[in-house]
Amino acid sequence: MRIGYACLTVGVPNTEMKTCLIKNASDQKLTELIKHNLNSLENMIDYNIDNRVELFRISSSLIPFGSNPVNRIIWWEVFEKQLKKIGKKIAKSGMRVSMHPGQYTVLNAVDENIVTNAIADLDYHARIMDSLGLSPENKIIIHIGGVYNDKKQAVKRFSKNYERLDETIKKRLVIENDDKSYTISDVLDIGKVMDIPVVFDNLHHKVNPSDENQPDCYWIDACKTTWKSRDGQQKIHYSQQNQEKKAGSHSKTIGITEFLAFCQELNSSDLDIMLEVKDKNLSAIKCINCTTAKKEIKRLEHEWSKYKYAVLERSPLDYLEIRKLLNNKDRYPSIEFYNLVESSFAKETTIGNSINVAQHIWGYFRTMALPSEKKYFLKLLDQYEKGEASIKKVKKNLWKMTVKYEQTYLLDSYYYVII
Repeated sequence: MRIGYACLTVGVPNTEMKTCLIKNASDQKLTELIKHNLNSLENMIDYNIDNRVELFRISSSLIPFGSNPVNRIIWWEVFEKQLKKIGKKIAKSGMRVSMHPGQYTVLNAVDENIVTNAIADLDYHARIMDSLGLSPENKIIIHIGGVYNDKKQAVKRFSKNYERLDETIKKRLVIENDDKSYTISDVLDIGKVMDIPVVFDNLHHKVNPSDENQPDCYWIDACKTTWKSRDGQQKIHYSQQNQEKKAGSHSKTIGITEFLAFCQELNSSDLDIMLEVKDKNLSAIKCINCTTAKKEIKRLEHEWSKYKYAVLERSPLDYLEIRKLLNNKDRYPSIEFYNLVESSFAKETTIGNSINVAQHIWGYFRTMALPSEKKYFLKLLDQYEKGEASIKKVKKNLWKMTVKYEQTYLLDSYYYVII
């Protein structure tokens, strides 16, 4: 079983994707942005390799305006060397990557202009995969599209327009159920007729079910029949409902107990699970650490070094419980560890806890800091205590100090990213 995440990394320096307004998309600007984004992608791939993440979705915004005529850069040639370098890293590590065009890439639209743009966008995505030198097992995922008041005709248009696609796209394309129009049963019918692999999305299915009497594993097994050896291992999407938002909204993090219960119901572990969740890599590593056969306590200790100050800020009691839990080096208490982390994040921070942790962080550079920096930090704390400044402002200042004084331990801390 491979578990991964989509598009962006949380708490990993130098991995942000950049774009610009279309009016500013000059050749020079786009070249700069592409170079920056490829460097970010390479940093993400390096991070994934270091953290044993073997499944990853590459952002569609990798090449700004990649399918728009405003981008005249022949980027696959200009950046050929770096693209091949990144692709070799992906292939050598055994990582599988994918891409997922956005909501405006609609192959069954009534408007021909929309269809033409969709085909151009799919061509762009396939060109990225091909430029990376990756096999057809590295997929491009799309939804069927709209219903347009006549689902039967909409499906016919999808089939007709699919035939217009280049083979470089077809060999990578997979289709997925959505949360409004096409149930997993609908998509399976299309996939079987057209010989296209089908991705099952559990949350979309929960919102837009085919048959509520059948468990998820029934549909996952049904989808498996659409995956041929040339397509690689079957892939699904997994997410959990954000209880504070509308149905179908992704949760902030993956609750480990619920995820493991889902895994227990599966009839096979021969599966790739793409997590769709707000905290991205944090949840991926959590789920990997709780399902791995390599039960090494140092993995949890490494995670704790990143989580500790974010936990302490929310719950000193959970902080102490985790320290106690990890004292026994003969155990691998991954589930207990992450349950306590999740428990702490369910609690509200207090001004007192936040100030205590901020002072603790300050201790890393108190002997190096200039008198003016100390004065400003204390002023910020005072303003925060009085309600005149936010904790974000305090953390922003501490982050600047962390970077300036090169405190590597703190650079990796989730204290700055989980607010």
